Amino acid sequence: MILVTGASGQLGRLVIDNLLNTTPANQIVAAVRNPEKVVDLAEKGIQVRKADYSDLDSLVAAMQGVEKVLLVSSSEVGQRTAQHSNVINAAKQASVALIAYTSILNADKSPLILAKEHVETENLLAKSGVPYVLLRNGWYSENYTMGVAGALEHGVVGCAEDGKLSTAARADYAAAAAAVVIKNGQAGKVYELAGDNAFTLSEYAAAISKVSGKTVAYQNVPETEFTKILVSVGLPEGFAAVLADSEAGASKGGLFSDSKDLSTLIGRPTTSIEDSIKAAL
Repeated sequence: MILVTGASGQLGRLVIDNLLNTTPANQIVAAVRNPEKVVDLAEKGIQVRKADYSDLDSLVAAMQGVEKVLLVSSSEVGQRTAQHSNVINAAKQASVALIAYTSILNADKSPLILAKEHVETENLLAKSGVPYVLLRNGWYSENYTMGVAGALEHGVVGCAEDGKLSTAARADYAAAAAAVVIKNGQAGKVYELAGDNAFTLSEYAAAISKVSGKTVAYQNVPETEFTKILVSVGLPEGFAAVLADSEAGASKGGLFSDSKDLSTLIGRPTTSIEDSIKAAL
């Protein structure tokens, strides 16, 4: 059986959708904090088991009879290392044969603050004795395109300067994760997962202009100012600072890779930023 953590989240659900193409529903376990959120998955025959990243006992119980675990990284920045440690320890107690972990692109050399907990988790995996494979995910294109309406009104604002962004659609990363967990011989592998065609935020603004027919420009601002802008639109100050740090990290190459691991795994080109913009519009 294959267990997917965070199965009620956007990535987890997409992974399960992909697994259903190759794996019987009763061999898929959706591990969620609140089973009521995934009644639709249970109706498809998927095993829904209650599990909380912060509750080791619940994780051990959820992993009984499970062969492989896809550890979708927790969304609770600052608590991730402890929560991931629980998942790893539970997998060890349950004698799981493989953990696939969704890390961050170029984790071992990333300038992003967000990379810290991912590196700590990778180190925990290395010390655990449980076979594992690393899925180092780049940025989701949706991180940008979910704000395309605002970009059409106010232009694209950021602090990435001319840094290249190797983004791909969330669905691309989900397809890759599903492809890895159904394969044998994955232990010890590290996949740097990134979009085929990188772009700068100036090029992103130009792509919005092309798709929408409305001229959109990119304005680069200092990191501190970008943080203030994010706070002004309602983001918590701490989270805004993390996002701004990620943008600044992009200016140093932190979100760029010319790896073709992602398109190789999914057997097709990654979704272009233009197509992601069209979907958002």
